[in-house]
Amino acid sequence: MTETTPGNNRPRRKPRIAANPIPYWIRDGKVDKSKEAFDQAFADLAHIGFTAVKADVPEGMPASAYADWIGSYGLAASLSLFSSPFDETIDIVDEVERAKRFAADQVALGLDRTMVSSMAIPARMAHPAVGADYDQDRFDLAVENCGIVCQVLQSEGLRPLHHSHVGGVFETEDEITRLLDTLGPDIIGVGPDTGHLRWAGVDPAAFIRRYADRIGGIHIKDCFADFLDPATRTEQGYRELSATKRLWAEAGRGVVDFDAVVAAMPEDYDGDYMLEVDEPSVDSRRDSYEFLFKWARQTLPIGRL
Repeated sequence: MTETTPGNNRPRRKPRIAANPIPYWIRDGKVDKSKEAFDQAFADLAHIGFTAVKADVPEGMPASAYADWIGSYGLAASLSLFSSPFDETIDIVDEVERAKRFAADQVALGLDRTMVSSMAIPARMAHPAVGADYDQDRFDLAVENCGIVCQVLQSEGLRPLHHSHVGGVFETEDEITRLLDTLGPDIIGVGPDTGHLRWAGVDPAAFIRRYADRIGGIHIKDCFADFLDPATRTEQGYRELSATKRLWAEAGRGVVDFDAVVAAMPEDYDGDYMLEVDEPSVDSRRDSYEFLFKWARQTLPIGRL
């Protein structure tokens, strides 16, 4: 959906409330990206009132078939995510080809941007949100590889946006800002995740203000206070902490200051607000997303459009 920007005839995209249905396809720590899992997610999201969903095209499915599939539920494609370790474990030639295939699908769905994220270093999954097992050579290589992939995505028609994610090579505030400042705005924009930033000790609103001119997307996520202090995590890793249902929270139930986040967002923001909760704090996935949708309509700027 677009609207005309005052003072000129250029259309401006109208932000939507979108959903990333992670808990529908990750169950008990196992990935299940089956048609049945997504059908349940799409049915629930459409019933709740969502009109856009993260573009997650199954391997081997043509983009046109995917568009028809989600369209049958009244849903449209929204901002997706290209994920890579970006470190010594990848072959950059293979990664470039994968990025081209990914971009082709996204562009065919009518999208002009994508999140780009690094995940997951084993040591950081075991000891998350503190920059565990830092290695300068790995970091430098990851910055170089990320820059290569971003330039490929741009050449294929997608604007890359760095997406902060605990467990990856760009985890702490220092690592994230060094990546962004090294590559610069011509190579990579910013697509923050409020929950992952907050858990890693970063103030999401301050971070958004710092990079306001590069914001092209955002994931709206919250976290509880229980595990903000590294001393409270004992020997539990990322997956174990998530399973407690006291790590990730539905937006508005945790510690993220969303009034400050909304105030920090640029006035001309034209991306979607993607809601997600990796592990719902309640037993019902549908109840979790119903709460999120109602909260978003009351809290986010989209709710007043």
